[in-house]
Amino acid sequence: MKAQVLTAETGPSGLELKDVPDPTPADGQVVVDVKSCGICFPDLLMSQGKYQLRVPVPFTPGTEVAGVVRSAPEGSSVKVGDKVLVASIVGGFAEQVAAAPEQLLPLPEGLSFEQGSAMGINYQTALFALKTRAHTQPGEVVGVLGAAGGVGTASIMVAKALGAKVIAIVHRKGAEELLRGAGADEIVQLEEGWGAELKKIAPKGVDVMIDPSGGEVFDEALRQVAPDGRYVVVGFAAGGIPTVKLNRVLFRNIAVVGAAWGEYIRTHPDLPAVLHEELTQMIADGMTPQVNKTYTLEQLPEALTDLAEGRILGKAVVKIGD
Repeated sequence: MKAQVLTAETGPSGLELKDVPDPTPADGQVVVDVKSCGICFPDLLMSQGKYQLRVPVPFTPGTEVAGVVRSAPEGSSVKVGDKVLVASIVGGFAEQVAAAPEQLLPLPEGLSFEQGSAMGINYQTALFALKTRAHTQPGEVVGVLGAAGGVGTASIMVAKALGAKVIAIVHRKGAEELLRGAGADEIVQLEEGWGAELKKIAPKGVDVMIDPSGGEVFDEALRQVAPDGRYVVVGFAAGGIPTVKLNRVLFRNIAVVGAAWGEYIRTHPDLPAVLHEELTQMIADGMTPQVNKTYTLEQLPEALTDLAEGRILGKAVVKIGD
């Protein structure tokens, strides 16, 4: 089979498209024909040797698979021909992947494989951050930093499905159509005076601020949280890890909440299935995961480079099988 193999932790340039043996499943594992694989920051960080999970090279990255079950052991929870999503951790950027049954979830009815692989980590993270950690309620105002990224657009869509009003906060130009398409009610451009612009929309501030970016906007963003509000730290895509002065948290009666989905499921392994069931209902009710750019397997190094350099608006996937 064809697979993208990381031969050196030098970033996307360390990837090589190779012919490799088909996966041999371990006891109880399922083999899936990969149709599409989402592109996400863990893939990029793994290629650079910067992710919390270090896998010895050579290996095939790829964490967000959608495909069809090729083989399954007797008594498995899935059968040959089932359309599934796979939280593969590694191995997704290949024509086949082997995984344990508990890593598989059903592809929601009506979604393409590309849309399914676009769900992956981003929509799980968005629902985890908004509902499990921030307890977002219908009618609340949600601000989304980094709104034009994969987690950002997913957070907009999930927040709308939860009944919130959403303010997309974005630094990249030309993203308005994308953000409106995701369901943003208002858009604030990250430029000088952006906090004052947000306050015109939400005079008391936002009830929930979702932050997948970190970096230098943190201080101003924290000021935009209303009393009793929650500032949810999802990640540090902008590179900088900010610090918070606790007197601001104390005297304004706000909460700073961590939302590390990957770490949480280590101790709550049943959570992805619970979140998936709710996401599946949201999809049945009209939410459609966005696919904003598609690459071929051969183009994976280009795709990860585009992700690293901020050229991807929304969510990109790699189309692998027919």
